[in-house]
Order: sequence, then C-alpha cells, then structure tokens
Amino acid sequence: MRKLRVGIIDIITNGPTTALWARVINPSYASIMPQVIAVWCEEQGHEVIHVPYTGTEDLTQETDGDIDLLFVAAFTEAGQFAYAVSNYFRQRGAVTVLGGPHARCYPEDACKYFDYVLGFTDKETILGVLAECAQHRPEGVHLSAPKHPLALPGVRERWKYVEKTLQKAPWVKFAGMLGSLGCPYTCSFCIDSVIPYQPLDFDAITEDLRFLLTQYKRPRVGWHDPNFGVRFDDFMDAIEAAVPPNRIDFVAESSLALLSEPRLKRMQINGFKALLPGVESWYGLGNKSKTGSATGMDKVREVAAHVNMMGKYIPYIQTNMVFGIDADEGPEPFELTKQFLAMAPRAFPGLSLLTAYGRAAPLNLEYQRAKRVLPFPFHFLNNHEAMNVRPKRYTWVEFYDHVIDLTKAAYSWPAIAKRFAATQGTIPKGINFIRAISHEGFGRLKYYTEIRRRLVEDRQFRAYYEGETTDLPPFFYDRLRRGLGQMWEWLPDGALHHDPNAYLAAEEEAALSRPAPTEIDDAAAGD
Repeated sequence: MRKLRVGIIDIITNGPTTALWARVINPSYASIMPQVIAVWCEEQGHEVIHVPYTGTEDLTQETDGDIDLLFVAAFTEAGQFAYAVSNYFRQRGAVTVLGGPHARCYPEDACKYFDYVLGFTDKETILGVLAECAQHRPEGVHLSAPKHPLALPGVRERWKYVEKTLQKAPWVKFAGMLGSLGCPYTCSFCIDSVIPYQPLDFDAITEDLRFLLTQYKRPRVGWHDPNFGVRFDDFMDAIEAAVPPNRIDFVAESSLALLSEPRLKRMQINGFKALLPGVESWYGLGNKSKTGSATGMDKVREVAAHVNMMGKYIPYIQTNMVFGIDADEGPEPFELTKQFLAMAPRAFPGLSLLTAYGRAAPLNLEYQRAKRVLPFPFHFLNNHEAMNVRPKRYTWVEFYDHVIDLTKAAYSWPAIAKRFAATQGTIPKGINFIRAISHEGFGRLKYYTEIRRRLVEDRQFRAYYEGETTDLPPFFYDRLRRGLGQMWEWLPDGALHHDPNAYLAAEEEAALSRPAPTEIDDAAAGD
C-alpha cells in the first residue's frame, strides 16, 4: 500500500462564527471517531493531518499542502458545509470520504458529493478505503459495517489529537470519552432507536482515566454515550478504580430512569457536575423518565420532583424536550412545560422542534409516506431553525404562537433570575445566564418571532412551509449563503436541495427487488 497524505476534518459547527460562546465551547464538542480514524490511518504508516473545525479556522489553509484522501465527519446541520469542503478538495485531486450522522441519515444525497459515504464504521471499513483510495464519480460508494466496532482506541492512543483540539479552548476543556454505543430505549424519533446497546471495555475506561490524571491537574470529561450509565455499577466501578473522589469533573447525558437518589449520591462523590436527562414528551416515553403510564400534569409533577431531588447532588441540570410530535395537541404541551419550569427552576430547558433526519428512525418513513417532510436545506436542521415535519394537529401559525409563548416564559428576566437563584455554583450560574441571553434564548425568541411574521405576511414563505412549493424562500437562501462564509463559492451544483423522501424511495425499491414469497415460504410462515 502506498503511503498517503490523509486529511481528517471534524466539522464541529456548520460554518464560520465569531461568537464568544462558540469559541469557548466548540472545541469540547469534538467528535471521537475522527480521532479514532486518525489513529487507524497512522497505524498503517500514512501521514495524517487532523483538523477540528470550530468555526474560526480557514480550511483552505489548514491542511498545508496536497491531500490524497480526505475524511470529513459532519452532523446533518453541517451537510452543505461538508459538501462544499469536499468539492474544494476534489478540485485539488483528493478522494473524499464522509462519515458521521449525516452520512448515516442521508447516504443517497451524500453519495453525489463524496467518493465514499460511510455508515457504521469499523477498522476493516477504513482499511478497505485506504487500500482502494479511488475516485467514484458521479456517484460515490456507500459502505457500512454490519454493526458498531467492539472496541475503539482510547484517550491515551488518541491523545495527540485530543490535546491539539483542547488547545483551541481558551477556558473550558472537556476530553471526550465513550463507554457504550447504541441505546436501550426506543424513542421513535432518535437515530439510536434501533441500534442495540453495546458497552465498551470497562478496564480500558479505567486506564484512560488514569492517563488523564497525568495530563491535567483536574481533568474534565464529557461522556459521548447517548445514555450514560445503563451499566451503572460497572461505570462507577471503572471510575472509582482510577480516580480519587471528586478529582475529575464529569458531564453526561442520561435518562431519569437511571438516576435514582442512591446513584446520584455516588455520582456526586465521583465528580459528576452536569447531567442532561431527556424528558422528551409529557405524553409518552415514560420508560425513559421512569414515570410509567403517567402523562400530562401527573408526569410533570413526577419529573419536577425528580429534577429537584437531582439538584441536591448535581450542580448543573439540563432537561431536553421535543415539541411538534404527533401526540401533541393544543396549548397543553407548552403550558405543562411552563408549569414544569416553575416547579423545577434549577433545570435549564433544552427546547427542540421535531426534526426528521432522513434514515435516522423508522418513524421517518411514516412522515414521508404522508408527504409531511419538507425539503429544508440541511444547514437549518439543527432542532430549532427549521422544523421539517408539518405538524399533525397545529397550523404553522398556531404552532409558532405556542413556541414563542413558551420561549418568552423560559427565557424571561424573571425566569432567568429564578433559575440563577436556584442554581448552585458560580460556573453553572454563569453558563445558564449566558445561554439564556445569547442565541439559544433571546436569539431564538427573535428568530421564531420573525418566522411567525413571515408565515402570516409572505405567501411564498407560507407555501413552502405548507409543502405547496419547493422553491426555497429568499430568507433561508440568504441565511445559508451568509452561514457558509467563504465555502459558499465551493458549494456544488444541486447541493442546495435534496429529496426529503429518499429513505422511502429506497425502501420501496428494495421491496420491489426482493423475490416474491413462494408456497414453501407461506407454509413455513404458517408453521
């Protein structure tokens, strides 16, 4: 195998930014798999240039020379940015590869702009790409391993890439770790809903934590697990075998069902400073929030009591909720959320709008069959800028009226003051305050108000939301052009648009190609 010059770009944000919050936090959002791929490529003797794109870098200058093979990792909101990056490097002779959530969710579209598009990715998949390293145009090759890998290079093996990324963080530096893959829950809108839960090696976790203690006086670790702590005792044993009490600060996304009071006490001793549990809906998913069949106000009371109990042990809590699901109707989901925030003022509200990400979940097939998925450019699919599923039980204006009303309540000055008083610790107080007055709070309120105004006053804008036209309103076109910055000129022809029903079309085509059942098959099914 010839020695290659391999570029690896981890796109952490969807375009250039000068925002202070982005400069502070974006390096800590770096993905683990790009670092893993860098290790695998180096093991094969290739030269590796790893670039975490945080929004401040000039990617036309970062790689410092010609690239033979370029790996790009991107979430869907960075889809158009990733296409432009691929086009730029293709014009300079590189073979390009896309991985990450966007590659899993929209492989049909991504294959138009990359030579390889990767679903599940193990070492054998990467070695195959390295060995071939060939152009596949105009249609790229979609590759996927049968399942997630059983093991990944740990922090020690990835350290040169972790350290380089954290050097970009001026203040808050979180090293990413992963203890499991997949998810035990079946939330119908989640990308991991059909991926079996799989823990990684706990002894390796212990060794990585010991290593981090040699690099920083007080490390910070962000767990990338979709639901940290499913194997709770095993995780805590692994931490306690390496870390003296409260010597590493941990942040994790978990489920209320996993966070009983005895467990929270143990997490407090072990240095957990922030938890992000998913509430999702007041009308379902009780297994995830440990509320059973309780819905509506009964669920609000149970969750609020649980969150308040958590606050005795964990300084920072963010509760994640999704609006616009088909079970929602009328003002009640929004009013219940306001009551929850009043009852549990220490919880920072993570408020998301329902978004269907291509192949991310089987439920998306139902939306596509009903012609409810809108062709918003990927750039806006970040859970708040564009809800790409027409709501079942609301008109658009009604829906945004409720969203605006809730956003005002969640980020009003009285709510900010109440949250500030209820939260313990200077850093958690400061983070809550900055998030509320920045684009996540005040900024979203302004944005939602503008969307609502245009839905009423602009007929073409409203027609796009109703699915009557696919012509992108100038409002979104201009925002996308500005959002991509200098990469706008490299956006390939056609990359502004995608088929929102590609998943359904692929499934129907696959069904037609399957052989018809025989009489023997029917008899076996009857048995």
